[in-house]
Amino acid sequence: MTIPDSGDMLMDNGSLIVSPSSSPQLQKEIVRDLTKNSVSKPGNLFFLISNRWFTGWKKYTGFGAYPYDEVLPEPHLLISDTADRPGPIDNSNIVATGSNSEGEDLQLLDNLEEERDYVVVSQDVWKKLFEWYKGGPVLPRKMISVGVRQELVVEVYPLCLKLIDARDESESTIRLSKKASLHELYERACALKKTHTGKVRIWDYFNNRKQTILEDSTKTLEESDLQMNQSILLEVQVNGILPTGFGMDSTGNELALIPIEPLRSSLTIAGGPTLSNGNSMGYSSSLHQGSSLSSALKDMEDTSDILRPVLKGSSGGLAGLQNLGNTCFMNSSLQCLVHTPPLVDYFLQDYTDEINKQNPLGMHGELAIAFGELLRKIWSSGRTSIAPREFKGKLGRFAPQFSGYNQHDSQELLAFLLDGLHEDLNRVKQKPYIELKDCDGRPDEEVADEFWRYHKARNDSIIVDVCQGQYKSTLVCPDCKKISIAFDPFMYLSLPLPSTATRTMTVTVFYGDGSGLPMPYSVTVLKNGACKDLKLAVASACCLKDDEGLLLAEVYEHTIYRYLDTPLEPLSSIKDNEHIVAYRHPKTSSDSTKLEICHRYLDKCSPDNLKGGEWKLFLAPLVSYVKDIESGDDIDLAVNRLLSPLKRKAFASSAKVFSQEKNGSTSEVSEQSTGNSSAHSGDEDQSTNEVDMEDISSRELSFRLCLSDDRGLSCRPIAKDSPIKPAKLVKVMLDWTEKELDLYDASYLKDLPEVHKTGPAVKKTRPEAISLFSCLDAFLKEEPLGPDDMWYCPRCKKHRQATKKLDLWRLPEILVFHLKRFSYSRYLKNKLDTFVNFPVHDLDLSKYMKTKDATGESYVYELYAISNHYGGLGGGHYSAYSKLIHDDRWYHFDDSHVSPVSEADIRTSAAYVLFYRRVKVESSGVGEPSRSINIS
Repeated sequence: MTIPDSGDMLMDNGSLIVSPSSSPQLQKEIVRDLTKNSVSKPGNLFFLISNRWFTGWKKYTGFGAYPYDEVLPEPHLLISDTADRPGPIDNSNIVATGSNSEGEDLQLLDNLEEERDYVVVSQDVWKKLFEWYKGGPVLPRKMISVGVRQELVVEVYPLCLKLIDARDESESTIRLSKKASLHELYERACALKKTHTGKVRIWDYFNNRKQTILEDSTKTLEESDLQMNQSILLEVQVNGILPTGFGMDSTGNELALIPIEPLRSSLTIAGGPTLSNGNSMGYSSSLHQGSSLSSALKDMEDTSDILRPVLKGSSGGLAGLQNLGNTCFMNSSLQCLVHTPPLVDYFLQDYTDEINKQNPLGMHGELAIAFGELLRKIWSSGRTSIAPREFKGKLGRFAPQFSGYNQHDSQELLAFLLDGLHEDLNRVKQKPYIELKDCDGRPDEEVADEFWRYHKARNDSIIVDVCQGQYKSTLVCPDCKKISIAFDPFMYLSLPLPSTATRTMTVTVFYGDGSGLPMPYSVTVLKNGACKDLKLAVASACCLKDDEGLLLAEVYEHTIYRYLDTPLEPLSSIKDNEHIVAYRHPKTSSDSTKLEICHRYLDKCSPDNLKGGEWKLFLAPLVSYVKDIESGDDIDLAVNRLLSPLKRKAFASSAKVFSQEKNGSTSEVSEQSTGNSSAHSGDEDQSTNEVDMEDISSRELSFRLCLSDDRGLSCRPIAKDSPIKPAKLVKVMLDWTEKELDLYDASYLKDLPEVHKTGPAVKKTRPEAISLFSCLDAFLKEEPLGPDDMWYCPRCKKHRQATKKLDLWRLPEILVFHLKRFSYSRYLKNKLDTFVNFPVHDLDLSKYMKTKDATGESYVYELYAISNHYGGLGGGHYSAYSKLIHDDRWYHFDDSHVSPVSEADIRTSAAYVLFYRRVKVESSGVGEPSRSINIS
């Protein structure tokens, strides 16, 4: 008996009228349409829903990866015949325990990630879901615009401020949008303390010291540089007079309420105080309105004091940077940059004349001035840690991706800073238009110098002077052999981490033409290889013919979940417990229709049995390429051909083929029914196949076949003369009855082996170690471009998958190596903890240079800074090692903590970005030139 859901109506005759709330398909369509039609603008309300609950709803309705069905869902989100209707909306797992507030004031758990922990839905979608399921708690969030380009994001974590009442030292919590005004802050504080706005004064009480008075105005909290979880101090008039003498002002004259340095939490991602904030980009859009940004310099009218020359302090360069909440990535990059000797010399001098406020590609000088001011503070006397609040504010304004308090990548920030500083300090005010000439067989030296002159004519700054080099890029067309040479500038080199570690993977190979039985093959590939490597290994193992190709696919719950047709897709995206298959097909099948066949059987013991049973998927799907599919008869012939190797020699119709189990799966075919029918010779199969095809062509369809949609949610029966619309992909459902199970041995299509069956735990081997030179070799080696990075050949007039070769041509004074530890794909994120053995002294790159510098510049480098990353992708912590050139000592900069470190201890598997400085060549007057480091 079907139990009606809430909202269903039972008629007098007992028939059930299903409401939209109990129709998964209708729910899916309504939510999809509302999502696509949602409007994004500042102030609009959106709602957070726990991904745990939302995943259950998606499985129940067959809704794709949020927000649009067109996106391929994760395997565990595919529609399931047995998915239950979810209960009330439950957001309890993303709300902090003990939080008794409501709505926007409700405290979320720290460090939540969109899609992993929660999803963002529009107000209309929330209303529908709440109407159908009720539940909660309700988590509304506003959309705000961030950055100078006014990008739209949902503010998941509003700014959390700790309000300290100076009268009794009590502490309250206020949550407001960072776009809220100080006037709104005054109103909220006064309402909380039951007083009037005219009788109070609020201080910026960062680090529990009086910084500045927050005037009641329209200035936003973001513009006031207020940080997540910081304190603000409320002073209330007593007898018409505001109190004095509470707390400590910024000069440090009086006692603070609590210790300045917050205790470190073992639970925080950043390794500093537990602070977190973030924005959801799920509903973001960029409003390119072409604003002039002319008002961006309102706080920069007088920069003469900021930019005047400054002398290094006696203990300069040893100030730490406070963690403002997951800002260790920023602190790590900044410490490496502010300890770069040429940049230190530059920013400690007067660089007023080089500020470029008119550059449309820059930040009107604001980023350069903020960085210069921070560098000067760090190099002043003393070791007091600095809170880079103003710099973070500027950074978030011009690079909204770094706003908020989520963890980010230190190398991505470094790339933005170098490029931003260059544009802010570009000496070229009007960039000339230059049309590059073709090489035309000219000497490389002539072409390289020409490219460099053109580059310098448009880009001339301290960053170009010391940080930019040049490499030669050679592209070769695989068809016409056209060679294209370019000499491009670089600011850093991103080096891959080659690996010799291997992995055993099992792939089941099917014949797409029905000429043989499926067979599993176990192959060994590089652990950090790509799908192209797996395809080559399987092709070799199964003796693939020259005129054949392989189509790799992942099978999940008896359907094709995805085709692994991207050659450079990393193998790390394939987990050991997944099922991978490969279909052999003729190389000439590219213009044929791909026929995908899934199998199902009638489960007569289903608890939801309404009409004699329930159809359930089983067996491995089959794929074939068919030249012309015009009718159901063409599909029937193809199915017969694919199943022909499975045909039994002796039919045993009375044998019990399978029995139902509680979980809906089938047991193995009995030994008596299969006998020795598993062994067929290729010649015998072929001859049988030809006879069968002739016999079948004169009959009605041999199987019960249905056309299926992309998601397998609807099936349309096929007759012999059913017209089939031309398409690249045709999906068919094959219904197995007792007849088919007697005729064919289905055991060959059952129980696909896993990629790798995990055995008993083995002793961990020593971590792999590679050299920096092997990373550089991998970066410079010739390799084909990816299919998504095709090159347009001017001779062929088509996009070609050319081969590319890089060579170093011109090296900068400061050479930065980025070790590519993080790999990202559509299905997986991964981090490599491989130890890279890099030299601290005498890194000689002479053998990699394709030209000899006529100026006699050295190609030998010395290490002076490292940005480190510890931990995995979901969390982790950044720190930095930097060398103070003037005292020749290394220090560890871990947010606000600075400590000496031995040079022998700086080489670790956490090294992420390496900073090298060229060793100067000085002539000794007699004999060979000597090497030295120029100490500023």
